[in-house]
Amino acid sequence: MSDTDLAFLPATELRKKIVSKEVSPVEVTRLYLDRIEKFDGKLNAYLTVTDELAMEQARSAEAAVMKGDRLGPLHGIPTSIKDLESTEGIRFTGGSLMYQDRIGSFDTIVVERVKRAGAIILGKTNTPEFGLLGHTENRLGDHCRNPWNVERTTGGSSGGAAASIAAGMASLSTGSDGGGSIRIPCGFCGIYGIKPSQGRIPYYLGPGSDHVMNLFSQSGPMTRTVADTAMLLQVLAGPDSRDRAALREQPDDYIAATKLGVENLKIGWTPDFGYAEVDSEVVQVTEAAAKVFEDIGATVEELDLTLEEPFNDFWPIFTTIIAMRNAGLPKEQYDKLAYYTQEALDFGNQLSGIDFVKSLSRLDVMKSQFSDVFDRYDLILTPTLAVPAFPVGKPPLKIGEKDTHWFWGYTPFTMPINMIGSTAASVPCGFSSDGLPMGLHIIGRWGDESTVLAASAAFEQARPWIQHRPQLS
Repeated sequence: MSDTDLAFLPATELRKKIVSKEVSPVEVTRLYLDRIEKFDGKLNAYLTVTDELAMEQARSAEAAVMKGDRLGPLHGIPTSIKDLESTEGIRFTGGSLMYQDRIGSFDTIVVERVKRAGAIILGKTNTPEFGLLGHTENRLGDHCRNPWNVERTTGGSSGGAAASIAAGMASLSTGSDGGGSIRIPCGFCGIYGIKPSQGRIPYYLGPGSDHVMNLFSQSGPMTRTVADTAMLLQVLAGPDSRDRAALREQPDDYIAATKLGVENLKIGWTPDFGYAEVDSEVVQVTEAAAKVFEDIGATVEELDLTLEEPFNDFWPIFTTIIAMRNAGLPKEQYDKLAYYTQEALDFGNQLSGIDFVKSLSRLDVMKSQFSDVFDRYDLILTPTLAVPAFPVGKPPLKIGEKDTHWFWGYTPFTMPINMIGSTAASVPCGFSSDGLPMGLHIIGRWGDESTVLAASAAFEQARPWIQHRPQLS
């Protein structure tokens, strides 16, 4: 096996080779670190690379294999961590110039679980400041760039995580998704990822911190295959008393769920949620992908669902929570913040309680609409994004001949799913005429990651994507 083939090997297969001693954790970690050194100067996927720590962990992982120790589910697998997760003793910027020299003082629950499972941490991946954009730019350096075309965006906010997987610079990656931040970069970069149901993976701000409402955001896996995601989700999911809003039920067997298939499932398809402007080529490719489910045993019907434009209610709720979380930011350092962070904090700090409750109330209306749909359908399919990856720093102002909002116009499908708390995934489903990946959005009921994973795996088997690699790889 060539080094490149090893770098792109699914993590599930890599683990088998590590356990059987065909591949050394030291060997594969060195391979990924070498690839980061070779490619990341063009991609800016990593904000911090932890070379020494990774090699130290790799040597320990190798020693455990050789001694015949009991091995964790991620043992020896090189993994990248989004830099919105605090990691003890490692630089933790949150994508912010204000925190460019901060060192993490604790491990989040996500990091704790990744470490406990035996993964090797390669470094911290790029994100817009505090995860506030759907594309990855901040004041710490260059934009994060797409391995399929370095002049195009990765999306965001987990853009660095997506680039690290797509370019073969990590085997697994953790992301987070508060309005599409896992699914957007997965769609733009041609990889797989799932946003779990709200509360599925616990959220923790650190020792001594007060509980802060978290209505929209969930950490989750970003990988090359559905089986890889199921493996990592199994590690990340499950209750923790430190998050008072976390689901208390034990998660399903997600690895087994990938074998369930889609026979007899009833699926609704919509190209626009009844309100969105969508590029015609995106509609063509994703509609063809939706019809694949008919070939593998499901029923697919056009969905009659028309949403009111959701951003007007997403933004007040989202920014108020962001303002609360960052209430202690020193005003004299506001000039270090990105323009979009200042805008979000200003809006959230000025919003009245009445307007906040109005948006929460309209949220209930949207939840009811989706509940009505899920009374009739097991899953909903849409495009993941309204356009293919756009030039870095230039989100579209028009889609087709119609004006669109620079902040959310290219991602009208992901935000509503955060608002209702459901789970959803993006699966690679084809390419644009200029060779950029596109994603199909698979939406499930709240709490039903298993059906989303089953449908994703069935689609992957019918339309595999692992053989496609970006030019910069």
